[in-house]
Amino acid sequence: MVSKISEAVIRIAGNSQDGIQAIGGFLARLAGRSEQEVMTFMTIPSTISGGPSIFQVRIGSGEVLSAGDEADMLLAFYDHSYTAHLGSLRKGGIVVYDSDHLKPEAIPAENLSKYRHVGVPISSLTIEAIGGTGRDKGKNVYALGLLARMFDLNVPKLHRLLQERFTGKDPKIAETALNAFNAGYNYTLATAPELFQFKPGENVGQAQVVMSGNEALAYGLIAAGVRFGAGYPITPWSDIMELLRRELPKYGGQFQQCEDEIASVSMAIGASWGGRVAVTGSSGPGISLKTEAIGWAVMAEMPLVVVDVQRGGPSTGMPTNIEQSDLNIAVYGGHGDSPRVVIAPSSVEDCFYSAIEAVNIARKYSTPVILLTDQGIATRIEAFKEPDLQKVVQDISPDYSAVTEHKPYDLSAPDGVTRHIAPGTRVASGKYPVVTGLEHDELGHPTGSPKLHVQMTAKRRNKLKKLATELPAPVVYGAPEGQVLLVSWGSAQGPVQEAVKAARAAGKAVSSLHIKYISPLPNDLEKIFEAFTHVFVVELNDEGVNGIGQFGGLLRVRYADKKIRGITKCDGLTWKVREILDRVAALTA
Repeated sequence: MVSKISEAVIRIAGNSQDGIQAIGGFLARLAGRSEQEVMTFMTIPSTISGGPSIFQVRIGSGEVLSAGDEADMLLAFYDHSYTAHLGSLRKGGIVVYDSDHLKPEAIPAENLSKYRHVGVPISSLTIEAIGGTGRDKGKNVYALGLLARMFDLNVPKLHRLLQERFTGKDPKIAETALNAFNAGYNYTLATAPELFQFKPGENVGQAQVVMSGNEALAYGLIAAGVRFGAGYPITPWSDIMELLRRELPKYGGQFQQCEDEIASVSMAIGASWGGRVAVTGSSGPGISLKTEAIGWAVMAEMPLVVVDVQRGGPSTGMPTNIEQSDLNIAVYGGHGDSPRVVIAPSSVEDCFYSAIEAVNIARKYSTPVILLTDQGIATRIEAFKEPDLQKVVQDISPDYSAVTEHKPYDLSAPDGVTRHIAPGTRVASGKYPVVTGLEHDELGHPTGSPKLHVQMTAKRRNKLKKLATELPAPVVYGAPEGQVLLVSWGSAQGPVQEAVKAARAAGKAVSSLHIKYISPLPNDLEKIFEAFTHVFVVELNDEGVNGIGQFGGLLRVRYADKKIRGITKCDGLTWKVREILDRVAALTA
């Protein structure tokens, strides 16, 4: 029997060494190439030796806003995978398990009555298909073949994906992978209760790209015209660094791996002073090390893009888990009054366009811009409409045209907005500016003048106040007034909006507001808040000593509105829709 389905949530559980991320990646990329929506979620161990890991992929013919609360199917490679993740499966869901590791007789009777079980000797059949190394090297691709049969996936497209994956390697590797896949696809699923087929996607005829958030952000930086970056490896920022190191030379640029975080940000600042916005990045611990130099860039009014891919903290915390706990250091980190711009992308697609926007804001306002993403967005895979590169790609090469005179810190400039000229630009007056981290006059010369310090501090502040007036106002998702407004930022947007849909379907007056611009905030948010009885800020960090959460605390300080409260958690996992709904119900009871 073949059932037509509009979506499915598939959870793959095993060890990181089994290549389960590769299976999920193939499924996600196939969905994107099949004009469907897709979103993924993964966990990986933080130890070099590896360990238990999952990859969850949600494929839908319609809108997909989250990776899904419950799985429709669990693919378990080991008994510990089965035991640990059976609870993530919906009642009546299907378990496909490797019967070489989990024996049917070891499955409790209550589980057999609650879930549908399909046992396949994946390890031994893979060895039979491709030889003795199959147990460790090919069972993931064999399992992909099983899934392709169960969900009637496009085999020619999967074959191409497999061949692309091994391009440039020994042709025998691709041949072995195809043999493993075909063996899994051709296996007779005698115990399978039914087969499935996805309904046609709604994005028919739409060219889509499929990538992770880290990939989208890196390509966005390249499209924005960035040609220099510097960094130091740290999870989960390193993927961006590796992609830029590989791709920038193709466009006449380069990426420098430095000896530490301080050198990285300092080198990027130097490159930006050279006339073209540069990028550096890290995760929480590395951002701590960069804060002094970021303050230098604020004082010198130097355009700079800093990427912070958040992970669990503090200290080295949980390096491979999601958290949104770097907001405070992004907004306030550093000594003295050092205002900077903070932007938080909400999706993989938004990572691409936010990178371009960050570069343009940094250039226009001569200021550091922090792109605040997180491990959830960084590693998850989504499909989105292919960007119109003719429109978005830009050249930000410096202009060396001679000027009569130039004051990089001109106090008469409207709203305090000034820009540097590239070194080597001729100044006819002969008065060349300098750059320093000390307080300075209009040409950059160091000064201890109390009057100038007050004026320059106001200049650095006022230009960001000007930016706030230009930021687009966020749009309420749902009705513009009601009982509950859920405020989200970063990767929480999708689950929050899905929670709103569920709540409104149940007749509840719930809406949401997603805020992308963390600092400065867009103007007039208080007018939106006034239309709701409760305002709950949904974020992935601890409630803190004030019981509000980091962004909730920032909003309380800004608007002095006691109805702003937090819905927070810090378990290292993404939000589930039911978690949000349960918390709202408890707080409004």
